[in-house]
Amino acid sequence: MKEILQDYSRAELDALVASYGEKRFRADQIYTGLMQGKRISELPVSSAFREKLLARFEDEPVKILETFTSRDGTQKFLFLLADGNLVEGVLMRYQYGNTQCVSTQVGCRMGCKFCASTLGGLKRNLTAGEILSQILVVNRAEGGNAKERKVTNVVLMGSGEPFDNYDNVVKFLRNLTAEGGICISPRNVSLSTCGLVPEMKRFADEGIPLNLTVSLHAVTDGERRMTMPIAYRYRISEILEALTLYFQRTGRRYLFEYSLIGGVNCDEAHALALAALLKGRPCHVNLIRLNEVKERSLATVSEKQAYRFLGVLEKNGISATLRRSMGSDIGGACGQLRARYLEKREDENV
Repeated sequence: MKEILQDYSRAELDALVASYGEKRFRADQIYTGLMQGKRISELPVSSAFREKLLARFEDEPVKILETFTSRDGTQKFLFLLADGNLVEGVLMRYQYGNTQCVSTQVGCRMGCKFCASTLGGLKRNLTAGEILSQILVVNRAEGGNAKERKVTNVVLMGSGEPFDNYDNVVKFLRNLTAEGGICISPRNVSLSTCGLVPEMKRFADEGIPLNLTVSLHAVTDGERRMTMPIAYRYRISEILEALTLYFQRTGRRYLFEYSLIGGVNCDEAHALALAALLKGRPCHVNLIRLNEVKERSLATVSEKQAYRFLGVLEKNGISATLRRSMGSDIGGACGQLRARYLEKREDENV
């Protein structure tokens, strides 16, 4: 596979253009074009320079292969990468703007039992430019550009564990939030991790004050190990310690994702235990009714059960919300669309 031009920061792009003996304004043209979601073959540069770039860089590192639209307006995208791999993303529409969920890896090796992304294991990491290009192509497809964005918020909650691809993710975040580019504020970015403690502590010193979210889904280490293998490596107490450091360094409160799983973690006792665990912490809890995955045996809960759990948290002073289920009719959960597509392709090749 060729290099990805969207990997380059603005400063790196200036140096690249200079290395070809081109004038600096060419870097302005290229950067502006890339931030508009254009392919290299569409950039307003000389044909000779364009050919040099195409010989070294992928013309279209991320392409929208298929788009599915839910009854609620949520869109799910199946992205084709230049090497033939697939990832997916979701565009969710809210009153305050459009939030895009992006993938950071092809597959995942964390093995969480409620997630379809892990079914085929980890294939490879995405580069910073491949992560960014998911946003650029959707923003363009929606009629947006760098100045009038149609993608206003970004969540790193798609396929993959962001901190398992640490360097590429941090570079992506710097390019995403850089002045002069698509320039999405860190306050409008959320990163979800299953709890890689060393990377969480390292990230606290990166100077990127985004919304750090931990997939918790349990109130004890023993129960967490039942659905999240990472719990064998890092205890909940270690995760809370890392989050305290993050708050001290950034001043940003942190969030927890808590998927309600029928018969596992959803009764009043669990709600009370979760409230006791988080009491007094600068945090917020996002409750999620589990998106069922056919390859897994885990079941979701009723809306009534979910609101009962929420009520216990609120009564005990915990800031919490029940996330609205979006895109369930199009396989909105991580990895579901890619898994179905690969299964279909495998059947066709039999």
